[in-house]
Amino acid sequence: MKKQKNPRGGETYPHILIRRFRRHKLAVVGSWLFAAILLAALLAPLIAPYDPNAIVGKFSSPPTRQFLLGTDQIGREVFSRLLYALRVSLLVGFASTAIAVAIGIVLGLVSGYFGGWVDMLIMRVTDMVMSFPYIMLVLVAAAIIGPGLTNIILILGFVNWPSVARLVRGNVLSLKESEFVQNSVVQGMPTRFLLFSEILPNTIAPVLVYATSSIAVAMLDEAALSFLGLGVQPPTASLGNMLNGAQSLTILTSKPWLWVPPGVLIVLLVLIVSFIGDALRDASDPHDAR
Repeated sequence: MKKQKNPRGGETYPHILIRRFRRHKLAVVGSWLFAAILLAALLAPLIAPYDPNAIVGKFSSPPTRQFLLGTDQIGREVFSRLLYALRVSLLVGFASTAIAVAIGIVLGLVSGYFGGWVDMLIMRVTDMVMSFPYIMLVLVAAAIIGPGLTNIILILGFVNWPSVARLVRGNVLSLKESEFVQNSVVQGMPTRFLLFSEILPNTIAPVLVYATSSIAVAMLDEAALSFLGLGVQPPTASLGNMLNGAQSLTILTSKPWLWVPPGVLIVLLVLIVSFIGDALRDASDPHDAR
């Protein structure tokens, strides 16, 4: 893949992307916040003052100096559980998206490059998966396979690949007839080289943009499934099952420390990733000459 130059300034393509990305102030701020949240999640065993599953105080105790965000209904410290819940949400978001992107890239490359009956078969399977309402497909799969962290990651990964496959296929159809690919074909380069060294690098930008939005959706889906009891199961902490215990009117009105922190974190994570995704989409827009 040749370096792309800006005819006005001689910048390389990565430099152009970074410069365009920096124009989006919310995305830049969001990137720093996301880095801080990610660091807090990774360092949870060092930051958390208590074991997230240990009963350390009174039931539903309000925030104090000893318990920064109070305790839950059975006496576990909310702040410690929140840090570990972040790890679960981020793991689900990144792992399920990685699975979806890996499957979608391979199938999209094969479908777009080879065409014929291979393309028809892959696209019909893609259409079949996409024809089902998304949330219904996820709920049915979770009910059949069963709850659990690993199962949720696999379900979300295998449900989200069709969009990636369609995106990659569309780019491959336009790229495989381009001059640099045809030159490699004439030189006798193997198919694997053409797909992964010539075509894939030139279609990775839109895939990365899609992946950022997919991470946000996956984290939101995990929270919803865990809230419904079909996702991560107690005592493992997740943002969804922390909200699950705050369904009564008494808790909603008089014990906000049980539901406000996980609720705010879910909204914050989704907004941050969405801002970053929008900025990446605009930065990679080939029609933006600025």
